[in-house]
Amino acid sequence: MKSRTLTCITAMTLFVALVVPVWLAAQDRAQEKTTIHHHYKLIDVGTFGGPSTFIMEEEQMLLNNGTLTGESDTSIPDPYAPNCFVAECFVQHAFRWQDGVLTDLGALPGGSSSNSNWINSRGWIAGISQNGVIDPLTGGPEIRAVLWRDTEIIDLGTLGGGNESGAFGVNDGGQVAGAATNAVPDPFSFGGLGTQLRAFLWKNGVMQDLGTLGGPDAFAQFINKRGQVAGFSYTSFTPASGGVPQIDPFLWDNGRMIDLGNFGGTNAGTSGLIWGLNNRGQVIGYLNLPGDQATHPFLWDHGKLTDLGTFGGSFGQPNWINDAGDTVGFAFFADNLTAHAALWTNGQIHDLGTLPGHQGSGADAINSEGQIVGESNPGDITKSSAVLWENGSIVDLNSLVAPNSGLHLEGAHAINDRGEIECDGFLPNGHLHAILLIPCAEGDESCQDRAGGAAAAIQSSPASVTQRPPTATSVNPALSGRGMLERLRARRFPWYHVPGPGTAPPN
Repeated sequence: MKSRTLTCITAMTLFVALVVPVWLAAQDRAQEKTTIHHHYKLIDVGTFGGPSTFIMEEEQMLLNNGTLTGESDTSIPDPYAPNCFVAECFVQHAFRWQDGVLTDLGALPGGSSSNSNWINSRGWIAGISQNGVIDPLTGGPEIRAVLWRDTEIIDLGTLGGGNESGAFGVNDGGQVAGAATNAVPDPFSFGGLGTQLRAFLWKNGVMQDLGTLGGPDAFAQFINKRGQVAGFSYTSFTPASGGVPQIDPFLWDNGRMIDLGNFGGTNAGTSGLIWGLNNRGQVIGYLNLPGDQATHPFLWDHGKLTDLGTFGGSFGQPNWINDAGDTVGFAFFADNLTAHAALWTNGQIHDLGTLPGHQGSGADAINSEGQIVGESNPGDITKSSAVLWENGSIVDLNSLVAPNSGLHLEGAHAINDRGEIECDGFLPNGHLHAILLIPCAEGDESCQDRAGGAAAAIQSSPASVTQRPPTATSVNPALSGRGMLERLRARRFPWYHVPGPGTAPPN
């Protein structure tokens, strides 16, 4: 699921065993429809001169009007190497792609790298940027929460004298949710070197501390159109079995932080992580069961916490929820070695199956029409293929684009209500590019059915690029501590120590 070069927190690394594939239609609303798969125009978003372009997964990065945001490598070496912002050690900038134009959003004055985390329907983008300052507590380059509003970049600041912050969601009203440090020492933050990390809500220049569930730290991940904020928080100052306090998910609503509860697990590192919030106030994530030997996906809906279940295994993860409450992700079978893409709807779990001959799959997103995208693999995650589940069937998206693109679509991570799809596309040299697939219109002679011998249209680079010259910092790279990319980029695992899911099967 996750990019091979970006994150170590990946669902698809769990798919390691052989199993007979299941071909099961799981979209209840679409059973009576005829299966007709569009062919697609393939657009390579391009880069800012570096090797790769990246899109954050399980975030709103693709709008219904086709606008896309992410981040791209430049050709400039990272000044903080070897403690780089990304593994490739290039300066990286957030971008906005719209109507064939790739715009470099730049970084804060003095800063080098930036990335985007969420885009609202107005095109405003929440993310993070280096600011060219070394954090005296951690020894690493400071990261600040930022909001790109049209062409303007705004530093959202920190709380009460803190040094670090990150913005992870922005709604159409301009409210931004994220996490920021204050000046209060905290033994659980930055390996004991940092200060408290608190969930915040920002609007019109004012950053509000949303409080906690009783512990020192909280982390806001999502915000919806109603201004509700979802995240997770320590519930006390007392370390639990994981060496840090118990963590529970929360929903902040109208000035009140609501503890969404737990399933009885006590391992603080895995007992409550959030993966989605829709505009109805429904929250998805995963929680440990009693004994901390199993982690199950959950749905919280107006006071009711529901175990969504798995296919008999000890681990499942929801990745997206639409406004109808349909949830997609993946879940393990009883062998705890094999996982399939899952659709949870109306209290039931459905196996979405795999491509023929494949063993594992995972679903990343579902739109309002019930179209689902994700990936399927033959037992080797480096050979995954981007897939679409539509009208009760599965199709390899590589079969619906021009054969001469030179790209392999490895994973599909977003789909809008027009059916446009964002994918990871790997070049023969291994470089990763963000790819946008646009359904071919009937009668479009530039985008014919490839079965008839005509290739679908390929745009290998954007029509034009609006680019700001990357800014380099004058700070001595030797002063930088370990990079903050993993703490910020893997947004569901905050900067203070929160272990990954202890119950997930090993790679």
